Amino acid sequence: MRRTAFSPNFFGFAIGIPLILVIGALEAFRPLGLSLPALTGGLLTLDTMIRVGLFTIILVGLNLLMGYAGQASLGQAAFYGMGAFFSAILTVQARLLGLPLALTAAWWWPWLVMFVGALLVGLTAYGIGRPILRLRGHYLAMATLGLGIVIYILLRENLGLSHLNLTGGFDGIQGIPRLRMGELVLWPAWRYFFLVWLFAFGAIALGLRVVHSRVGRALRAIHGSEMAAESVGVEVSHYKAMIFGLSAAMAALAGSLYAHFQTAVIPATFGFGPSLELVVMSAVGGMASIWGAPFGALAILLVQEALRTQLHRIIPNAQGEFEAIAFGLILVLIMLFLPEGLTTGGLRWLRSRPRLRPRWG
Repeated sequence: MRRTAFSPNFFGFAIGIPLILVIGALEAFRPLGLSLPALTGGLLTLDTMIRVGLFTIILVGLNLLMGYAGQASLGQAAFYGMGAFFSAILTVQARLLGLPLALTAAWWWPWLVMFVGALLVGLTAYGIGRPILRLRGHYLAMATLGLGIVIYILLRENLGLSHLNLTGGFDGIQGIPRLRMGELVLWPAWRYFFLVWLFAFGAIALGLRVVHSRVGRALRAIHGSEMAAESVGVEVSHYKAMIFGLSAAMAALAGSLYAHFQTAVIPATFGFGPSLELVVMSAVGGMASIWGAPFGALAILLVQEALRTQLHRIIPNAQGEFEAIAFGLILVLIMLFLPEGLTTGGLRWLRSRPRLRPRWG
């Protein structure tokens, strides 16, 4: 009898989607008074899971860029911020740009802004990526770092248009409206949770589609050897710029979703520190794995929350520096024992374990 083979991706969706539905339903209906924080000792909240979904969208693009194409990026949070401020400016500050109220008050306007913003950021990144991605190694890392710093300064300094105060300077922009579908406001948080994870699973599906396509094969060839890839007809500069643009567009989309979730944005959220945190999440989850995106985001946010709430029980009067030290030690241990990340390294470890074979008497 023929057996049907199910791929790990099938099981990922088959387990992940019902789990997200259960978490959302738990927070929406609170059966028997149960909630996510109560079941996890306060480590997991709906707010944390929404952030995991947002980071998943960014990390799928970052994994495609770094894990599959082999291109370093230390400025991904800048594209995240571009998406967030694009949505914030064109919803809250639209009157400063002379846009009619009848247009900006429509329920579909923030959605249009979100997707147009992602498209524009992606095209901008593609154009910038053509020259920048000629660099390699630490030179490329420094270039993307510089790009991220430039974008951060522009957001902080009102895009050089101080008389308009478009970005709000250091204080950012407040009062960003909630997303709606007609008369249905996507709030309270459990509604927005479902929306974010719909986009997150869409990002995962897109990432898997890219990986298993001709583009994915080209990216792996580029990662292995750019010269060898060129010798077999791969347009290296085009593919590198294309995946750079796609990763930027996904980060911008997550930024718009973040803006409407938080209802306020400030430039400090999108500086070098957050970019470095995204790279850490990617490495912990597994850069060469699309499924490493949600696992990496969840692992880092869980560790941060556990240290924030539980470290004082181990070290009385522990201050912020102790949290940073403990966090660093945990990252070192993860990289020592699972250098390929939680997903890739974990699967390889499971496959390497000796299997028990049945004995027939």
